[in-house]
Amino acid sequence: MRIGFVGIGNMGAPMVRCLAQAGWALNIFDISSEALAPFRQAGADISIARGLEDVGADADLVITMLPSGTEVRQVMLGDGAGGGVVHGMKPGSLVVDMSSSYPLQTRQLGTDLSARDIGLIDAPVSGGVPRAESGTLTIMAGGEKELVDRAEPALAAMGTIYRTGPLGSGHAMKVLNNYLSASGLAAACEAVLVGERFGLDPDVMADILNTSTGRNNATDLKLKQHVNNRRFDTGFALGLMSKDVAMAHKLARDLDVNAPGLRTIDEVYQRALVQLGGSSDHSEIFSYLEATSGKSPND
Repeated sequence: MRIGFVGIGNMGAPMVRCLAQAGWALNIFDISSEALAPFRQAGADISIARGLEDVGADADLVITMLPSGTEVRQVMLGDGAGGGVVHGMKPGSLVVDMSSSYPLQTRQLGTDLSARDIGLIDAPVSGGVPRAESGTLTIMAGGEKELVDRAEPALAAMGTIYRTGPLGSGHAMKVLNNYLSASGLAAACEAVLVGERFGLDPDVMADILNTSTGRNNATDLKLKQHVNNRRFDTGFALGLMSKDVAMAHKLARDLDVNAPGLRTIDEVYQRALVQLGGSSDHSEIFSYLEATSGKSPND
């Protein structure tokens, strides 16, 4: 099986390497020539596509790893007159969207691709760059069982697969997971701000939290490593986290679910996005919360 891969960014590049190490032949593409540069001398197993229509040529499977479902749709379908990946794909082939896309948008793309006899599954991931590099991502796969079965050998080279249900369910699970991750980080940062104001050592706080019931991903992997030391270098952008939280909130609204906590966290991250910019590390939510918490009594 030959795989086409679109989106060679912070996550896509190590995922491509894991696939190549597992023996898959790849035809890759990105709009950034800089992103493709490390792969130009990669050898016969990794080729660089001439354009989007070339990505799917001779490929049984095309993977997308892009910022959102809007880019996925544009990349796959083009402008209607050509220029999209599907125009180079053969009937019966399969698309695997591993991006963080909006679940209902994914279902619409599935309908549009089905009209061309091309299958679609959604398989977003969690774990960040370190687990993309080690091939241990959590992969949330939604779609018809037969299609997920076809993609499973390739997906297994990148991580552990969890089948979430019908098309779009993987993307729904991803944005809900990131809502919880964003909430845990904001809560941990607020706890540190209050603790520091009282006189607690933030690193001691992290140690205690991680042996207590307040433990979460942020207390375990972000406080001492990226927040308390003010390094803010997890590698995951605030813009991407804010986007996922906003999609989770939109999904709740579209499904007529009253979710006040989700609404509040969405508002916090959107305000932080305006103040800090989308390219800021998502752990810099601490900086936003600190700036809006008032002055220290010692100031």
